[in-house]
Amino acid sequence: MSKNKHTVYWTLFVYEQWQMYIAATSNGLCYVGSQNKPFEELSNWVKKHLPNRELVQNDEKLQPYSSELTEFFQGQRKTFEQPLDLYGTQFQMSVWKALLEIPYGQTKSYSEIAAHIQKPASVRAVGAAIGANPVLIMVPCHRVIGKNGTLTGYRGGLEMKKHLLQLESESSLVEGRHLYAK
Repeated sequence: MSKNKHTVYWTLFVYEQWQMYIAATSNGLCYVGSQNKPFEELSNWVKKHLPNRELVQNDEKLQPYSSELTEFFQGQRKTFEQPLDLYGTQFQMSVWKALLEIPYGQTKSYSEIAAHIQKPASVRAVGAAIGANPVLIMVPCHRVIGKNGTLTGYRGGLEMKKHLLQLESESSLVEGRHLYAK
């Protein structure tokens, strides 16, 4: 088994109805897949974004990430501390950084994200960058909704997005906060 910078480690994360592939390089988490999608989703992403990397299953190496996801789904974790290793354009990285700044239990619109990164006319490009987010949940693109409050596209599917927002809403209501507070 390779133990160098040319390896992408992966595991199948399972918690109740949640089942998704997650992957990390030696630098941090680089991928969280869609719920109940096949391994090919991860494999194709690695081939496109990290060519010439070897995919190696390593449940132990991914355990810290799995633990944080489990705590999130149990309502015990609102922020993630494990390192990320994101791959994207400079614009995508700026959008993903903005997503990381959306507090747990709150949402923002695509236009609010565009304004936050000082590109107010780039709402469509912001949407495309959000759609390309490789690390679902931990880079919380599920917290971005339409300007009118509707749920819009999500790589994991709208049902997954709805579940994630409900999970955060239930935890936030317990603390007296509202999900759609701006």
